Amino acid sequence: MSELVRASDRDRYVAALYAPEDRRADLLALFAFNAETAGIRDRVSQALPGEIRLQWWRDVIEKQDAAGHPVAEALLHAIERHNLPRQAFQNLLDARIFDLYDDPMPTRGDLEGYCGETASALIQLSSLVLDADAAAGAAELAGHAGCAQAIAGLLRQLPLHRRRGQCYVPKDVLSAAGTSPEEFLAGDGGPGGPRAIAAMIALAREHLSAFERAAGSLPESLRLAYLPLAPAGAQLAKMQGREADMLNAAVDLSAWRKHWLIFRRATGGWG
Repeated sequence: MSELVRASDRDRYVAALYAPEDRRADLLALFAFNAETAGIRDRVSQALPGEIRLQWWRDVIEKQDAAGHPVAEALLHAIERHNLPRQAFQNLLDARIFDLYDDPMPTRGDLEGYCGETASALIQLSSLVLDADAAAGAAELAGHAGCAQAIAGLLRQLPLHRRRGQCYVPKDVLSAAGTSPEEFLAGDGGPGGPRAIAAMIALAREHLSAFERAAGSLPESLRLAYLPLAPAGAQLAKMQGREADMLNAAVDLSAWRKHWLIFRRATGGWG
């Protein structure tokens, strides 16, 4: 399971290394579940098999039957041990349906909802594993942190999504930039493409700034749940001014720099 997370979600894997030993396996179970469900689109050629796989995970959580699957077994153990809300997992699985299809993201609100049910939910679930009492007071922080992290991730994956015909940039953002999903996905993305990407960078920064303004109140016991967000600010800064390039080439930080940023937040926090 550790190797699954290391191969598919390096930032969360590195973050888990800083967790207390008695919590690390449960965090890795959450991250492995996320990797399994986020990667379904990569493993299926049509949407229906993907929906079947999502339903399999729903049944695992609802019926509490791992069917011998090691990630499912570890996840059910973490849910039971920390009394994690099963509805949060069902909501995450519902959000993952969007990944299987090529329908464009309708609005900014829909995008933020998607991020909330996926990345933000994972931060909140991680917080419950680390310190359930403190987690209840940090839900708004988790919301902003997850949106910033998820949008930065979607921007890194933009070339892949365009090749697939997927459009996570909301239609209302594209319209305001003077383009459409069809034009954005075709060829060079059209003249409005870079403007739409700039708007997405600004949206991610808006959520990151909202998180950072309040991050001083984040209990130290929950700090580790937010470590995967640590590279986002530098990633967004690197993207700014390279919007046209991002249509066809991923813009990201080196692995060592991301690890350094995670280490700095793990030891010094955001305060």
